This record gives sequence, C-alpha cells and structure tokens, in this order.
Amino acid sequence: MSFLETLQTLAHDPEQLEATYRDALDSGESETFGSAVEDAFAADPDNLLLAAWHFRLAKAVRRAKEHLIAWGWAIPLAVINGFLYWWLSADGYQVPMTRFDGVEYGFMPLVVALGVPIAALCVIVYLSGAGDRRWPRTLVCGLAPFAVAAYGLLLYQQAGPRPYQEQYLGLFAAHLALLAWAAVGAYLLWEHGDAENRLAFIKKSIELVVMGGIFAAAGGVFVGITMALFQALDVTVPETIQRLLIGGGAGLIPVLVAAISNNPQNTPKEQSFAQGLSKLIGLLLRIMLPMTLLVLVIYVAFIPFNFFAPFQDRDMLVTSNIMLFAVVALLVGATPVGQEDMSPRLERWLRRGVIAVSALALLVSLYALAAIAYRTAIDRLTPNRLAFIGWNVINIGLLGLVLWLQRGAREAGWRQALYRAIRAASLAYVAWALISILITPWAFGVGQLSTERLPEAVQQIAYDYPAPILLKCTGSPHVYLLDGGEKRWIEDIETFSARGFRWHDVRTIDCEDLRSIPSGEPIPADAGAPPRP
Repeated sequence: MSFLETLQTLAHDPEQLEATYRDALDSGESETFGSAVEDAFAADPDNLLLAAWHFRLAKAVRRAKEHLIAWGWAIPLAVINGFLYWWLSADGYQVPMTRFDGVEYGFMPLVVALGVPIAALCVIVYLSGAGDRRWPRTLVCGLAPFAVAAYGLLLYQQAGPRPYQEQYLGLFAAHLALLAWAAVGAYLLWEHGDAENRLAFIKKSIELVVMGGIFAAAGGVFVGITMALFQALDVTVPETIQRLLIGGGAGLIPVLVAAISNNPQNTPKEQSFAQGLSKLIGLLLRIMLPMTLLVLVIYVAFIPFNFFAPFQDRDMLVTSNIMLFAVVALLVGATPVGQEDMSPRLERWLRRGVIAVSALALLVSLYALAAIAYRTAIDRLTPNRLAFIGWNVINIGLLGLVLWLQRGAREAGWRQALYRAIRAASLAYVAWALISILITPWAFGVGQLSTERLPEAVQQIAYDYPAPILLKCTGSPHVYLLDGGEKRWIEDIETFSARGFRWHDVRTIDCEDLRSIPSGEPIPADAGAPPRP
C-alpha cells in the first residue's frame, strides 16, 4: 500500500499516522511521506489531522524540493569525470600539429579540447538519473558535442597553413565548450524552451561558473599546501600523482557543482534564485551595473581623443571585445527571473540601467566591429577575425534588440521583452559557434596540390604562412606573387600597394628556387615580359 493510500485510510488515527511516519524515517522515505501528506491534504483540506501534518512537514517538504542532491549519482559520475581528466592530461594525449618536414609536436592537450564535452555528458547523465530519466534525450544531448568534436579533430589540418590550423584549434576548443554547455541546456529546455526558462538556465550557468571558481580556488590551495608539505620533507611527488591531484581534482568540480546548485526535479525557472549564492551573484551584478555604466561613459568620452587606437593596436582591440562580452554577461546576470521579487522603484531603476548600459555597449560594439573590419581590409581575413566579426555582429544584434523591445514595452512587461531578446541571442550564439567549427576548415583551406611540384623551400613557405605568398630572391628587387603554382611578377611599388600587399609578407628565397617556378601572367596583365629573378 502506498503512503497516500495509507494516509487516506488512517486520516482519523493520529497514533497510526505517527507510527507510519516513524517507519518512513527509519526506511529513509520521509520525503515520499511528506509529498503524500501534501497530496492527501490537497484532496481533503478540511481534515484537521491532515492539516496538522501538512504544517508539520511543510518546511521539510519545501526544503527537499529546493535542495535535493542525489549523491548516489553525483559522486560516481564526478569520479568518472575526474578519472577521464587525469587520463587525458597525460603527455601522450595531445592534439598533434605536423611541421612541413613531417615532424609532429603536441599543440594542445586533448583534455583542453574534450574536457568540457565530457563534463557536460556526466552532468546530463546526473540530471537524467536523478531526475526524470529520459535516456534517449540523454544520449542525443550528451553525445552531440562529441560528434562536433570528432569533426573538428579530423579536419583541423584542412584549415589552411599551419598558423590557421593553430588558430582553428584554439577557436574549436572555445566554441566546442559553448556547444557542450548548450547541450546541457537543450536537455533541460527540451520541453521548457520558453524565454523565461532559457534566461533561468543562463543565470544558473553563471552561478555554476562562480561556484566552480570557488571550488577550483579551494582545490588549488589544497594542492599547493600538499605539494609544499612533501617538498619540505624532500619527497618528490610522481608526475602521475600530480596530475591526479590537479587534473583529477578539476574533473570532480563540474558534476559536484551541478549537483549542489540544481534540483533535477525542477525546470530551470523553478530553481532557487532567491537565496544563497544565486541571490548574492544577482545582487553583486546589479550593484556593478551603475559602475559599468560609468566605465562605459568614460570609455566613450575618450574615444574621440584616441580614435584609431584599436584600429592600430591588436591588444587594445582584444581588450575591448573582452569587455563587451563581460557587459553582455552582466546584463544577463542582472536580469531578474520571474520569481525574483523587487520593489517597483528598484525595478524601474534596474530597467533604466539596462537600457543605458545596452545603448553605450552598442556604440562600443560598433566601434570594435569597425576596427576589426579595418584591420581585415588592410591585412587579410583570418579564422580569428572571422570568429570575432561574427561575435560582434551577434552582440550588436542583441543590444539593438534589447533597446528596440524596451522601446515598445510597457513598464509591467519589460522583463518579458528582455527575456525575448536574450532567448534570440542565445540561439544565435550557439548557431555561430557551430557554424565556426564547421565552415572554417573549408573557408581557409589551401590546395596543397598547386605547390607539390615546387621547390621544397617554397612549399614550406606556403605551409607556414597564409596567403598571399610574396617571393623575391637575394640581390633582386623584383617581387612575385605565388598563384596556382606559378609566380606572377608585380610590376612596381604602386601596383604592389594598390593590391593591398605588405612588405613584411615578402619572403626571400634562393634565386635558383625562384627561377624554377613557372612564370604566370604578370600584374597587371599588360606589364610586359617578367624580368629574370
């Protein structure tokens, strides 16, 4: 007989109900008993005995609904994730890069590329096992990032010359991490994909990152003290043990943080945001909103006095883009989820702050996009620049959409308008991450067949440097463009500059090697016969 049936049978027998409750405590089923009390009371609210039990257990039931950790799932999955991190951090597991002479070297630890998808799979299995156990959905969402990972790891050598391969692998790791995060979101939002649930998932993700940082800091202190103690005893800790402490310990964090912060029985918007770390993070981000507004005002005010700085200084441009991503994260984190109560006055000021920060951030985003476009125009399109152009376009779209929707939203509906903008942007971010991984190997691929019959020195230049490949030989002033396996003489400096070529891209080779390259049509075509190198 179920607890609910027992309660309905003993609805007027306090002694037997007490005995049943004690049995539930002894068997570890107190939460099930409490839920049955809730259901029985809802069906018979006039029963005084059930009402007494309802109020007696209400706090315990509410606490169980808000904070339920299935340690039986969390601990084994955390250990598995830690073991995989430890295993993949060994020196033998590197993403290889091949030099022109065929020698391979490890460019990136495999755990950097696959760590987040593995953690995402473990988190999804935890959410499923401790929640509704939708195993087909678990397989689809958990394994999808690995399909993308296999694509990138198999095709990264098609991404053009070696510098582009290295850029692609860095972008691949970052974008794959975003897609793995999106896979967790897809599992949680499978049947709850409305704008409010999507925002709640993103906000909870920010909380997980913060909590993960706290765990990592604590773990770093522990590992540091441990290593110092062994060093004081003149004991050398084996490299395997060091990796176990660092890599294995790092692998424990994602699953444990997800288990502590999320109740797998609840939808994203039903998670707790009104207490604990969630409340603290929301409060801090809202406090930072006026500070961010002040920084943006100062930044925009100084742009006219140093307008071309990001156009000429790559580091400043990178810093500006990082700031914009931080501003977007701040706007999302400061946005209240539906269950978060705020006074009308505070909510009005929050809305004004969001609008003001969005407007100034939009100006800075346009400025940053112009700088990237300028640097691309005078140089070349690279995988890094393509990725950041896409991110800037999405940021501009998000900020513009926020302002547009807030313009037409009434005061009571400003939250929902903001939710819709964030929902649209989240889809765009994930789509661009996937597109970047899929198209880059083909957008920047270079045909090696056009250089295979050329001198080895020329083949190496074509492999180690992006197009355009400009060649000259020692003692000769003439410059040639390598195009389709042929050398094309560039008539004069004016033509060279008009084509957008740059002198630091000119590579000097042996004159005999340069002469052995077949001559093609000069630049311009009517320049006449090309000179002998």
